[in-house]
Amino acid sequence: MLKKLFSSAKHHTTRRFYDTGGVTKSQMQSHWMPFTGNREFEENPRMIVSAKGRYLRAADGRKIFDGLSGLWTTGLGHCREEISEAIANQTKELDFCSSFQFGHPKSFELSEEIIKFMPKGLDKVFYTGSGSESADTSLKMARAYWRKKGMASKTRLIGRVKGYHGVNFGGISVGGIVGNRATFGQGIEADHLAHTMTLENRFSRGMPKTGAHLAEELVNIIALHDSSNIGALIIEPMAGSAGVIPPPVGYLKRVREICDENNILLIFDEVITAFGRVGAPTGAEEFGVTPDILNIAKQLTNGSVPMGAVICKSEIYETFLDNAGPHYMIEFPHGYTYSGHPLACAAGLATLKLLKRESSFEQVKKMAPILEDKVHSLKGCNHIIDIRNYGSSAGITLDAFEGQPAKRPFEAAMKCWEKGFYVRYGGDTLQLGLPFSSTHNEIDSIVNAIGDALSEID
Repeated sequence: MLKKLFSSAKHHTTRRFYDTGGVTKSQMQSHWMPFTGNREFEENPRMIVSAKGRYLRAADGRKIFDGLSGLWTTGLGHCREEISEAIANQTKELDFCSSFQFGHPKSFELSEEIIKFMPKGLDKVFYTGSGSESADTSLKMARAYWRKKGMASKTRLIGRVKGYHGVNFGGISVGGIVGNRATFGQGIEADHLAHTMTLENRFSRGMPKTGAHLAEELVNIIALHDSSNIGALIIEPMAGSAGVIPPPVGYLKRVREICDENNILLIFDEVITAFGRVGAPTGAEEFGVTPDILNIAKQLTNGSVPMGAVICKSEIYETFLDNAGPHYMIEFPHGYTYSGHPLACAAGLATLKLLKRESSFEQVKKMAPILEDKVHSLKGCNHIIDIRNYGSSAGITLDAFEGQPAKRPFEAAMKCWEKGFYVRYGGDTLQLGLPFSSTHNEIDSIVNAIGDALSEID
């Protein structure tokens, strides 16, 4: 079946597959789409009308292999019956419950399950509605923590170039992707470490062997501002949206040491890496470094219902409780209407159960060397100047087209769509985040499609 599907897709590369799926022109014009070239999309709509397992169904009827697991969200595959049933049953029992001053059982059940996936010491869960909300929550938590400790001057935040922490004002301020910042002007004042993509690290397999020394830049930033003014450093253990950038060997451990030496909170943004993407419950566990605060979202509910969370150490939680006045007073005046939403909690419980039952982390570990060998076989192909991989993910950097770094990735991704594959493009990269149960044949096919697509563009 797979061979038939993929071989037939090759015959369609000279056509363009754009179908509105019944969406009218007025409906098309009413929706301002996120992170989308809306003018181009209106001319060439790419409608997805259904999904099952590792495949999407386009409006024109074609099956599309989902090479990014939704948006790094759906590693278990789409429309899993166990998750759908959990959500449906929850709608009949309790569709919504305010989490302000009231609770419902599933939010507490889920928090206990989440902690089982976290590194030892991270044991307090604060719910959000998305990864962006998780990033801003963690930053506010860090600043408020130091105020509660009597060190109100520790307000400065540090991020990293090429880092992605969502799109709220805190997130874009510590984030380091130019396109996500330039449009909006001045955000919160923040400093940024250099990224770890160096010439020496090009075409690295897994964690680059060199680059740990780049952590020392944090020492220079601390020397500039003094640790008494710095509250937290937030980084992705493996950067995802910038194009899959694994940490160099020893880099994260050195970052942890510097933060400890200078009394600075370390926040890991694991919205992409948590729950299997790197072949472990978290990037923290995989890379052997435990932060003070850890952000999650995406795979927490397998993408079925929006949800995020921030997990912190008990000492942070207890600091808020110990410095809040009368016992009925709110210790942390922060939260969202949909924090701990009953439907999301039901989806989360079902997702975590499936991750364990299907040994998803082990699946990714087995997949990793297969994907690594296959994606690095593209070295030498048209336009490719770097390839990186870790776990079920890979990033491919393309040489810029006449000063337009996003042009070739966009064109290549559209070629892949025509061939029956969803490949993400972002900035100057193509990105893969494969479903956890992807087969050897599927890996071969999507990487071959990328190679063919690159040979077809200027």
